[in-house]
Amino acid sequence: MAENILAGLKQSILDFDEDVALELAKKSLAEGVDPVEAVGALAEGLNELGEKFERMEVFLPEIMLASDAFKNALSVLEPEIKKKNSEGKKAIPIVIGTVQGDIHQVGKDMVATFLATAGFEVYDLGVDVAPSRFLEEARRLGAKVIAAASLMSTTRPVQKDLIEFLEAKGVRDEFIVLVGGGVVTQDWANEIKADGYGQDAIATVELAKKLLHVA
Repeated sequence: MAENILAGLKQSILDFDEDVALELAKKSLAEGVDPVEAVGALAEGLNELGEKFERMEVFLPEIMLASDAFKNALSVLEPEIKKKNSEGKKAIPIVIGTVQGDIHQVGKDMVATFLATAGFEVYDLGVDVAPSRFLEEARRLGAKVIAAASLMSTTRPVQKDLIEFLEAKGVRDEFIVLVGGGVVTQDWANEIKADGYGQDAIATVELAKKLLHVA
């Protein structure tokens, strides 16, 4: 039964079906399916669509519909995951956003979700986020980690601008800066002196844990 539910969750994303995604998310909890596994199945669907998008087999409107289906299911699953992860531990705050000039959000949303399910306190700044806002919100929220996504080659340089902005303000050493996104590579992260590069949502979570010395 659990395998059928997980397969259905993935398919609901591929079908852009918000209602089925929500229904199966509720059913997964009722049937005792691990909510983290349920989110993983949804993420598999998003990853597959992302690959199709790169091959121009699907387009942005369909990606947005899939994102809505993902969020529908997540509204049910995320509270349960947070309950499991609470256990009296104070969550480490992380700010995340898509850089200025870039309005893509699906990949960033997935990373934010996986960070939240791993027990971090995630503050999603949305899209088109300027370097100054990353710093302002990180300071306001007491976050030591800034995760900046770029999904377009024309906006990738803004990740470099962010790091240079922190350097100019004399606060670079106060923050761990993680970069990621479809156009980002480890070589680019090294070039701009980011603290880490997350190839995908799962890799980003593991990287954040490693850099913050979280078990």
